[in-house]
Amino acid sequence: MKKLEENSFDPRYINKFASLMTVGNGYFGLRASHEENYVNQTRGMYVAGIYNKATVNEPSDLVNLPDVAGMNIELDGEVFSLLTGEILSYKRQLNLENGELRRDILWKSRTGSRFRLTFQRFAAKNDRHVLATKLTVTSLDKPAQMKIVTGIDAQQTNFGRQHLIEEKVRVAEGDLLQGTYKTTESGHTIAIATCCTGSVKGEMSHTAKNRQLLSAINQDLLADTPFVLEKMGVIFTSLDGDLRGESPEEASEAVLRSCSAAGYDALLHKSAGEWAQFWMEKRIKVASTRDFDQLAIDFSLYQLEVMTPAHDERFSVGAKGLTGEGYKGHVFWDTEIFITPFHLYTEPEKARKLLRYRYLRLKQALDKAASNGYEGALFPWESAFTGEEETPEFAAINIKTGKRQKVASALAEHHIVADIAYTVVKYYQNTWDDSFMKKEGLELLKETSRFWISRAVEENDQLVIKDVIGPDEYTEHIDNNAFTNYMAWYNVEQALFFMDKYGDDDRQLKDRGHEFLKRLYLPKANDDKIIPQDDTFLSKPEIDLSRYKQAQGSQGILMDYSRQEVNEMQILKQADVVMLLYLLPDVFPSDIIYENLRYYEEHTIHDSSLSKAIHAIVAARAGEIEKAYEFFQESCLIDLGPNPQSSDEGLHAASLGAIWMAAMFGFANVSIKNQRLSLDPKLPSGWSELAFPLNFQGSRLHVALTHNQAVITKVSGDDVCIELNGTEFLVSDKFAMDLH
Repeated sequence: MKKLEENSFDPRYINKFASLMTVGNGYFGLRASHEENYVNQTRGMYVAGIYNKATVNEPSDLVNLPDVAGMNIELDGEVFSLLTGEILSYKRQLNLENGELRRDILWKSRTGSRFRLTFQRFAAKNDRHVLATKLTVTSLDKPAQMKIVTGIDAQQTNFGRQHLIEEKVRVAEGDLLQGTYKTTESGHTIAIATCCTGSVKGEMSHTAKNRQLLSAINQDLLADTPFVLEKMGVIFTSLDGDLRGESPEEASEAVLRSCSAAGYDALLHKSAGEWAQFWMEKRIKVASTRDFDQLAIDFSLYQLEVMTPAHDERFSVGAKGLTGEGYKGHVFWDTEIFITPFHLYTEPEKARKLLRYRYLRLKQALDKAASNGYEGALFPWESAFTGEEETPEFAAINIKTGKRQKVASALAEHHIVADIAYTVVKYYQNTWDDSFMKKEGLELLKETSRFWISRAVEENDQLVIKDVIGPDEYTEHIDNNAFTNYMAWYNVEQALFFMDKYGDDDRQLKDRGHEFLKRLYLPKANDDKIIPQDDTFLSKPEIDLSRYKQAQGSQGILMDYSRQEVNEMQILKQADVVMLLYLLPDVFPSDIIYENLRYYEEHTIHDSSLSKAIHAIVAARAGEIEKAYEFFQESCLIDLGPNPQSSDEGLHAASLGAIWMAAMFGFANVSIKNQRLSLDPKLPSGWSELAFPLNFQGSRLHVALTHNQAVITKVSGDDVCIELNGTEFLVSDKFAMDLH
């Protein structure tokens, strides 16, 4: 398996690679900041669910917790830094196969002495509370003196905002450091414990000052003899469900003693075993003329795994996962539409938990709808732990106008309601989980339907949905957004279907629902076969977007035009209609899909990280396979591309999910039709094979596709009826079919 590599030290990329090489396990994520300090380096360690408000009127932040990875290293009195001395060799690798981050450096000090340093770390996959680190230092030319200062540094902030009260710090039995902290507003307790063990016992002392609890280790280095320092860290919080009556402090101390006794290599072996199981069950394999394709897919799967808090249904996946503080760690529609599908088709129980996160916050969604004058459930555009609306009231200051613009998403970007309902339906179609659907699923569908029924208004003897924002956030406050209207219609239709299925006799909702379906205005294709994105979009002026397309993702157009000016032109951040064609492909004939894909792509800058992969899927389904592959390649570069600042504040979690989706729903063209699994492969010319595991309705399959043949193997579960290129087959063991 490929490793993600950094082969030279460049300070411009320091925060990008800190995000890219995050280690984590779904419980916590630790940015790949260097152990030594650099001025512009952003350290970050985040535990799922630990949010806090800096002040009462501000949105919640995913709290940047005290750092345990930092080290100050002195070698013969000279502070080790890659900005001084000479770097003779440098390599850093994130081993996606076992989750270990390793950095190997050959460094010459200013006095001419050479040292070899190897830094290793991983978040244990088999024990979510454990972080293990290891430092190996060798003086290559002569004996030397080394001093290492490390411990627990609670000076970390969220862009300058401090969220933690230091409640207690202590040193136990001469080597165990423990800090206990509480969030200032939400009241969560976090206990962090660390200890260091050297291969040769040196002199150790401890200090506690200025929110830092530190150990200083003085060590003699013999020439050409490696010295190894292992540092274990353990994190527990008051939200943990596995405390078994212990306090976070007690639990952290007990686990730390156990893992410290086991040692780094033994812990890595156990964790690697869990990763091996993950890759065996979930890896997509691509035989491509371009090796980067496989790396990009592996990277996306690794990150989707380490950012998903599968241990607790009270938590969900933020827009940056656990890799940074962008969007304050908030949960968007990204989770349902872009991240949940990976789990649904590989480990459905995780998808169920992500939907339970929404169900557990249904009361807050009901309250938000009521406070806005609607019935049913209006889920927040941005969510955190409580389920309250977390969208900031104002955006950052526009450096051209000097003004802040009011953020309208919480007020009008209501499609998230239908997005959640859509995912509930897709979950059931894949799993046939009646126990979930009869209770949580049906209640979610009914309350989201009530919202849409109350959201629509009468106009010209029709029901219309006014003043909304679709996924394209460059077009605000418009009426009859095609994406929103069609998704609302689907939401209500599916609610009525499942009410009938389970014998729900809410007659009033049924009657209102049928009236809504009959009368809701659904934008139809015009004479040019183009579905109008909204009531006014097609009548707006057009401009040449080629310059902005070249700088996609930068939102550079907002330097030349105000948001209001952009809103009054045919300019798209991402294409709502193309997203609609992806989610509801069976609603539209193939010629309509093709023409709308072409038209709206011309008007799309792709400033949204969600855009390119969706275009890839729709293009592949439309037979534009090589164009789809171009979109796929470009979507893989959103985080992994050369832009040094693309991922400074964290990775684009949804775009990582969309990479998996492009391979599965685009090139393999997997879908569910008439309660059957359907495949209609559309492999790019540069791919000779695409192979992947798949869970469907309780059965586990393995699919291998080439340009000429499909081989489907039932690994476990009941026989599965599938549709392959339009022909139905029953897979009871291993099935092969020529595709031409």
